[in-house]
This record gives sequence, structure tokens and C-alpha cells, in this order.
Amino acid sequence: MKTNHSELSRFIACILCVIFCSLPAMGQPSGGPYGPVPQTYDLPKDANKIYYVSPDGNAEATGATLDKPTTIEEALKRAITGDAIILRGGVYRTGGLKFNQGITIQPYSNEQPVLKGTKVADKWEKTENGLWKTTWRPLFPEKPADWWMPQRNKGTPLHRFNNDMVFIDGSFLQSAGSTKEVKENTYFIDYNDSAVYIGTDPAKRLVEITAFNEALTRTKGNCNGKSSDKKGPVIKGITFTQYAYRALEVEGMDPQGVSQESKYGKDVVGTLIENCTISFCSRVGAYLKGDKLVMRHCLVSDTSTEGIYIIASNDVLLEKNIFRRNNIENISGYFPADVKIFNQSHRVTCKDNLVTDSPNSNGIWYDVGNVNGVFIDNMVENVGTIRNRNTSDRFWPSDSGFFFEISKGAICAGNVFVNCDQGIRVLNSCNVQCYNNTLVNSAVFFGRDARGERTDHFGWHPDTAADVNSRDGHIFVNNLLYTDADYRGPLFVCWQPPTLCQRLNKPQVKQLDYDVFVQQGQPNERLIQWSPSPDPNCQAKYASPENLHKAVSEFAANSKSFTDYHGPLFKDAAKGNYRLAEAFPAVKAAAQLPPEISGLLETKAKFVGAYEPAK
Repeated sequence: MKTNHSELSRFIACILCVIFCSLPAMGQPSGGPYGPVPQTYDLPKDANKIYYVSPDGNAEATGATLDKPTTIEEALKRAITGDAIILRGGVYRTGGLKFNQGITIQPYSNEQPVLKGTKVADKWEKTENGLWKTTWRPLFPEKPADWWMPQRNKGTPLHRFNNDMVFIDGSFLQSAGSTKEVKENTYFIDYNDSAVYIGTDPAKRLVEITAFNEALTRTKGNCNGKSSDKKGPVIKGITFTQYAYRALEVEGMDPQGVSQESKYGKDVVGTLIENCTISFCSRVGAYLKGDKLVMRHCLVSDTSTEGIYIIASNDVLLEKNIFRRNNIENISGYFPADVKIFNQSHRVTCKDNLVTDSPNSNGIWYDVGNVNGVFIDNMVENVGTIRNRNTSDRFWPSDSGFFFEISKGAICAGNVFVNCDQGIRVLNSCNVQCYNNTLVNSAVFFGRDARGERTDHFGWHPDTAADVNSRDGHIFVNNLLYTDADYRGPLFVCWQPPTLCQRLNKPQVKQLDYDVFVQQGQPNERLIQWSPSPDPNCQAKYASPENLHKAVSEFAANSKSFTDYHGPLFKDAAKGNYRLAEAFPAVKAAAQLPPEISGLLETKAKFVGAYEPAK
């Protein structure tokens, strides 16, 4: 049976919507619907001109009427600011498309257009060693970036960095290093001979191989005989899949040093991406630059190094998206993330998204010089492999649901983290406020070291953050941390190396209180690891917040802990409902929220964890 990937993606998204919508109405996270929502699109009433296109459109047609569509390639060449391109349903095997106008691109009615970066491979010959071979062009060989450290990542073969992909009946195949390694679900490319080898008989199968590097690029320069209008496109209801590098790119300035906010993000402003699916891109689903970007109700799935990469952009909103299954090639040492927010972006808000099923990746990572990030009401589950629980002095490599690194100021509130390597990770940053999060088998880490005081592997990156002496000011209040009986290792960590212990003798957190720790198992002697400490390795271990308070009296005075606890806690954790049961003894052991936080969470109630108690 042949698999239509776009139909499968939409089906999965709809099933997730049904599951989460069946839950009771909740405050944070909402429960969805997440991802693309089926729509019947009206024609844009304010469009200056409408171009109809179809997979079999005529390039010479004007595209002015539904019955005489043109091609998407021609429509993009002709369209100017305020025009709309209306796509009929079907598969468009195309790519390398560029435009520079503020236009709308959307489906016709409820039809489902799919842009694919592959072509069908149907000319195969069987080889003597039992494989099947075809000659194929173009190919997309690639090498790792010059900052990748092969000596630290010997488990990642170099062929993983090539950008080609092969699919059989819609299923992704992993690359192999030689014909001898090829099995049923892998392929090998001989780049000298332009030959692709597979281990599955292609007869009566749909075999697709990448033929385009990208789908759409909203360029910032001159294009199609026009100057850029600096207006972002509106892209709705389209599936982009199987591209060799990325599906979408919105170009803009990428500062190569410490820069002022006014100097970047202005090349393309106001991009809207809504109800789209982006999947199976060999590197990144979308590179996005520009202020006032909005991405809403999208599904980004089965990508490699990053799902979405936001660079040097301000006042951005990501809302009600599904981000899942990043780093499907399991490349190590490339710092993968479902979403990476990078390079001095200001006020990027991630609100009410579902981040899930990325065991080889981080979830949402604010990295390098971000300012005043907002991460609220998100459901983050099964991110990272729980690999470091038995380590007391080192907390990486790791993968985190929310990662805030080398940056200044963030609010992380109202989120749920379930079975993540680390739910919250803050590293070499300042002024991160964590309120009312629920963490289930998911650790919390605040850390700092001397990065930036000597030449850095990434050059100027540490210069965008607070200096070593100012990596503090964090708040952790009203959070609920729960572990089942199988959990091992610390649950809350404040870490710094012993070399900084005398110099930085004040904690990174300025407020740690009104948090509730619940352990289903027996007491964990290193539930909390704390630094600075007189201990030779600068780390003290505490079995409870009460013990921490006895040792460091300004912290955790009103925090509570429960061990070997089997009483009422969540409404229905088995079904993903982490609202607190009203009968939980510490249900209201919380502080009053500051106005800024209560405004974001839309509540003035006092409670621990992400949800107000169930009644």
C-alpha cells in the first residue's frame, strides 16, 4: 500500500487534536487543538490580483481563472505585493522557488496542496550483490560544519552529513556508509558514480529521491525583476516535505557579533505561517528571520538538526504548533533542537505548543544573546533520553525541553514537562523566572561556568550574555516536581565548577520557595544538588527542600516535600491530565503571583504547578 505522506501527517495531527480536545478545559497548557486545523479557505477579499495554480498548470496561462491555472513557478514570478496565489490540491514536485513580495499563498477551498522536494525513481537494475541501483542527479553531498568535533562524536558517520534522502512508500530510509552496509531500510550513495543503492526490491513500490534543496525562499534582495517590499508573506494550509536541506527560508541579516536590536530583523517583517506541515527535511525545516513573525497551528516533524530555526528576530510568536521527532538521523555534536531561537532575538514568545517525541534532541532552545524570552503554557514530553541520572558532578551532554543559554531574561511559566532528560535548563544566563511549572520525571538545572573569559569555540557568542559575575537573578517559585518510583538522580540542580566557588560565593537563584517535591519512591539523598558549597567539589546534596532550608536559610522556607507518596495528586496522569487533584495536601501551598506572571497566565489564583486544582 502506498503512503501519502501529507494525508498521514494530517491524520496524525487530527488524532492528536481529538485526544487533547477530549480533556477537560484547562488553563495552561490548553490541550489544543495543536497543529494544522482543517480549514475551508475563502479567497482573500483584499487581494489585488489572484493567481490560480495547479500541479499540471500551463506556464503560458494567466492563472486568472480557476479553470485555466498557471504553474506555481510562473505565479511567483508575476505576483506583486498584495496579490494571492491559490493552489489547487495535489503534489507539486518543485523547488528552488524565490520571491520578494508580501503575497498570500494558500489552498483553494479545502483542497490539500503538497510541495515535494523529491522525484520518483523508477529506473532500477539489480546488482550482483542483491541490491538495486539507479543513476541519479542532482545529488547533495555535504560535510560537517568546521566547528563539529569528530573526536567527540565518533558514533556519527560522516555520510550522515550528506543532504540526500530516499523514501520507499513514504517511509524514510537511513543512509549507509557502503554497499556492504545496505539493508532493507537503508541506502548508499556513490557520489563518484552518481549511483543510489537500496536493499528493497523497488518493483511495485514508490521510491522517491531528493531532487531539490529547498521549496520556497523569501529573499531580501532583488528577484523576478522586482525590489523587495520588506513585507513578510502569508503562507497557509500547505504541506512541505522531502527537501534536501530546508523547506522554507525567510532571509534577513544574521549579525556576526554583538549588535543592537535596531540593526536586524527589518529586511522582511510580518511573516505569517499558519496551518502548514513541514516534514522530512534533511537539515532544517525552516530558517526564519524577521521581526513580527507568527507561526501558528503548524506541524513540524521528522527533521534533522533543527525543526525551526529563528535567527536575529524580534517580537515573534509561536503558538499552538506541534514540534516533534527532530534529529531523526541521530547526529551527535550538532546541538539539535525542535526549535532553535538564536542570535540576539528579543521577545520571542512560545505559547501553548506541543513539543513531543524527540529522544535525540532538545525541545525549544533559546541560544546566544536572546533577550526577554517568554515560554508559557507549553506541553513538553519525551524530549531527550534520560541518560545522566546517575551522575552527580556533570550534567551534559543532555537534552532539555526548555533550554535558555548565553542569554538575558526569560519567563518560563505554566508549562508541563513529562519524561524529559531535563525539563528546564538554564546555562550561563541571567534573570530567568520560573513559576508554576509541572515537572514529571524531568530535572531542573541552573548552571554557570567561566565560558567567555577565554577564547571560545564559537568566538563572540559568549559576549552576547551577562558576564561571568552576573549570571544570576533566577527565580523558581510555585513549581511542582514529581518523580515515580523508578526515577534516579537529582531533580533540582544549581551547579558551578569548583574553580568558581570562592569567587562566586552567592547562589545563582535569588528566590527559591513555595515549590513542592513529590516522590513516589523512597527518599532520594541527592534530590537537590546545590552550589556554591563548602564541599570540595562545590556541591552539596539534600534529600528535601526542608533540608536545604536548614542549611541555607534564605531559601525554600515554604517549600514542601512528600516521599513514598501514593495519595491523590493528579486528576488523571494516565490520560495526560496533570491538573492537581483538590485533595492533594499541598494543593494551595503557593505564593501570590507577581502581576506580570499572573497576566501571562491569566489567573490571580494561588496554586502550585501548571494547572489550577480540579474541583
